[in-house]
Amino acid sequence: MTLASMKRKYEPRQVIPKEKRKATSAMIASLAAEGYDTVAAPFGHALVDLAKKDDRIVGLTADLGKYTDLHIFANAMPDRFYQMGMAEQVMVSAAAGMAREGFVPFATTYAVFASRRAYDFIAMAIAEEYLPVKIMCALPGLTTGYGPSHQATEDLAIFRGLPNMTIVDPCDADDITGMVPAIAAHPGPVYARLLRGKVAKVLTRYKPDYRFELGRAQMIREGKDVLVIATGFMTMRALDAAEKLAADGVDVAVLHSPTIKPLDTETILSEAGKGGRLVVTAENHTIVGGLGEAVARTLLTNGVAPAFRMIGLPDEFLEAGALPTLHDMYGLSVDRVAEQIKGWL
Repeated sequence: MTLASMKRKYEPRQVIPKEKRKATSAMIASLAAEGYDTVAAPFGHALVDLAKKDDRIVGLTADLGKYTDLHIFANAMPDRFYQMGMAEQVMVSAAAGMAREGFVPFATTYAVFASRRAYDFIAMAIAEEYLPVKIMCALPGLTTGYGPSHQATEDLAIFRGLPNMTIVDPCDADDITGMVPAIAAHPGPVYARLLRGKVAKVLTRYKPDYRFELGRAQMIREGKDVLVIATGFMTMRALDAAEKLAADGVDVAVLHSPTIKPLDTETILSEAGKGGRLVVTAENHTIVGGLGEAVARTLLTNGVAPAFRMIGLPDEFLEAGALPTLHDMYGLSVDRVAEQIKGWL
């Protein structure tokens, strides 16, 4: 056997044709569909409001304050803001030390850096010790077009496997605003995905009395044909797809699950067990180890077996390009979500 014959053959990655690639600015385009009201930097403002009432709150960043909206907090509370430089491991270790001294640190970076680069420090210094450090991460999943170095498509799977870690994936500005005080009150560590900049207000349009509750899934839209269990901005996409499908006579319910761990198994089992509906999960994450597999495990281990499908990212490194193009390519756009659900029916 020769060295040449031993070489592994790789299938070519799916590549966006040049004529379909958009300008670089579209690589960080807003996730909100037209017609939604938006709120600027909801995380930064919510943290300032909380810090005014709670002097234990401190903010840290690894040179990404402007890109995680923590600059709002830094400007309002400069004596409680810590710029740790491009050293994520140092940042989370410092946050652990602060938590041991009675503070509630909110540490911000990109999701790829927390999940890949700083994982060991988070596991040993924070999660094992059950410290109240809140790890707030921008650019989760496919929310940037800058390729695998920036796309944290596997972060939920990584942190779901970490004992003691609570995981939150908010849908919109209302979720983020409600999430901040809720996770601050939680005594243990939290990993939260962030939507930054101008963030849409989605949930209260469909459910005016919606309020974020840690650990609870909530029905946002009722429907008799399909139940979509969604998290993060995919709840928005599911709601928009439900409107499109209604025109074709397909009635879609949308259950929003902003807390991935611990999962609201009681609500999921209750809704999925009503019978007669196709159950679909929708997430901005690889289909490996995220919401879809968590829901599937919950259903099967409890003897609930509806027709079941998953909408999520493929188990591969993704292309770089304009977000609208990528979302359509990988099945996260409104049209593609509606198309997949209709096809399964």
